[in-house]
Amino acid sequence: MTNKEIAKNFLKLAAKGHPHEGFRLYVGKNFKHHNAYFKGDAETLMLAMEVSARTNPNKVFKIHHILEDGNLVAVHSHLKQTRSDIGFAVVHILKFKLNKIVELWDLGQPVPKDSINENGMF
Repeated sequence: MTNKEIAKNFLKLAAKGHPHEGFRLYVGKNFKHHNAYFKGDAETLMLAMEVSARTNPNKVFKIHHILEDGNLVAVHSHLKQTRSDIGFAVVHILKFKLNKIVELWDLGQPVPKDSINENGMF
């Protein structure tokens, strides 16, 4: 399995409410993340993903682009908490070591209801 496939599977499992499985299968030892709203360890992020999935069971997660450069994979996606939600444009950057995710960054921007940019965010 390539790092791009691992990143895709991990993020889809997290979005669908299965972060424990995603962490068990794809996350390496000494994992750290950079989400400003949670402590930087794996357990805290995994539990936050679980709460998010329970709170928003109809979450929609669509990947638009996946790029790989060395041991880094970037995933550009559209995340909606509900089917009717306009959602966020999200970029996850995942760092790999021996085919395991060892570090994660996530950046999001709300999709504006009325955008002056005719190209959209995706």
